Amino acid sequence: MLLWASFVTIEVLKWTDKQIETTDNTLQESIDNTTINVDEQDLIRRCQRGDQKAMEILIVRYQDRLYNTILKICSNPEDAAELTQETFVKVIEKITTFKGKSTFYTWLFRIGMNLTLTFCKRRRRLPVQSLDGSLNVQADTAASRLSAYLTSREKLDPADLAQDREIRQILLQTLERLDEDHRAVLVLRDIEGMNYHQIAQILEVELGTVKSRISRARANLKELLETVLA
Repeated sequence: MLLWASFVTIEVLKWTDKQIETTDNTLQESIDNTTINVDEQDLIRRCQRGDQKAMEILIVRYQDRLYNTILKICSNPEDAAELTQETFVKVIEKITTFKGKSTFYTWLFRIGMNLTLTFCKRRRRLPVQSLDGSLNVQADTAASRLSAYLTSREKLDPADLAQDREIRQILLQTLERLDEDHRAVLVLRDIEGMNYHQIAQILEVELGTVKSRISRARANLKELLETVLA
C-alpha cells in the first residue's frame, strides 16, 4: 500500500501544478502569441545583445515551470515567487556568459536550484513542526480519507484526490519533511520528469550521486507516509 502511496503523492503534486496560475497574467497575455514558434537560440542571441522583448519571451516561457518546481522544494508561495524572480535577475545578469554547453532550460534551472537549495539550507536551522504530532481534527480526518483511498480496490484518478485541499496539504507537508537535497532530486525526477543526466547537470553532482539520492528520497518518502497514515 505504501508503494502506491508514494506514487499517489507524486501524481497529486504533479496535478496541483495545473492549479497554479502564472505569476504575471498581464505579461503572459501581452506576448503569448509572440512565443509561438520562436527559435530559442535566436532568442538567446537577441537577449545577449540586450533585447528586452526577447528576454520577456524567455521569462514567460519558463516562469511557471520554474516557480512550480521551486515551490515544491521550498514549500512557501511567497518564498518561491521571490526565488523565481531572483533567478531571472541572475539570468539577465549572466546571459552573456551562456555558451550553449547545456540547454538554456538546464542552465536556468541550475541557477534556480542553486538559489533554492542555499535558501533552504539557511532556513534548516528554524524549528520544523512535527506533522504526525500536530494534525488537527480536519487534517486527521483527511489522513483517514487518504488511507481509505490508498487501500481501496478501486484506484481513482489522483487528480480527484488532489481536489481535496486537506489531503494536498498533508502530501505537501510530507514532501517538505525530506532533506532538501532529497526533496530536490525527487521533484526534478518524479514530478518534473527530468532524466538523470539533466539532474546531474542542474545540481552539479555525479550521476551516481543523483541515483543514490533518488533511491534514498523515495525510501524516506515511503517511511514518512507510513508515519502519517499509521
